[in-house]
Amino acid sequence: MLLLGHLRVEVVLTTTLDAAQRAAIVRLCTAAFAQDFGALFDLVPVTASHMLVRLDDILIGHTAWMPRWLQPGEQPPLRTAYVDAVATLPAYQGRGIGSAMMQRLADQIQDYELGGLATSRVAFYERLGWELWRGPLSARTSQGSQRTPNEQVMILRLPKTPPHLDLDLPLSVEWRAGSVW
Repeated sequence: MLLLGHLRVEVVLTTTLDAAQRAAIVRLCTAAFAQDFGALFDLVPVTASHMLVRLDDILIGHTAWMPRWLQPGEQPPLRTAYVDAVATLPAYQGRGIGSAMMQRLADQIQDYELGGLATSRVAFYERLGWELWRGPLSARTSQGSQRTPNEQVMILRLPKTPPHLDLDLPLSVEWRAGSVW
């Protein structure tokens, strides 16, 4: 299906978003996921980058990524572009916008060692080269490791990814309030 109008893609930092832009992102994510995303900017650090996709002046797509440290087994933690809030306005879903955003995101995160995200839409991301982590998942906390068995985490291998990364190893991430993964 063709999109009429002018499609624009912009990559910006959280620190450059004004209140109206933040509110538009929250509305988009709330509509796309049919759940309240009002706390999104409590989870997304100021160091995050955002990809905004607009059709004319309407925000129709968004994704954010931020640096996090994923640690496979006892290996050193990997500097990871952790992806969150991948959303397309419902009226524009199924037109390739999400796929195009994720392909463009892959180009944007080449300096990281790994791409990572949590999702229930495994098939969508597998089509785009992401791999499901098969090993057990946990969060690193000040009290030690805390298992997170109900999560599905996917990774994207990048040029700086260790060559023999074993997806069956345990994988941990640093704790964050609100949404660990």
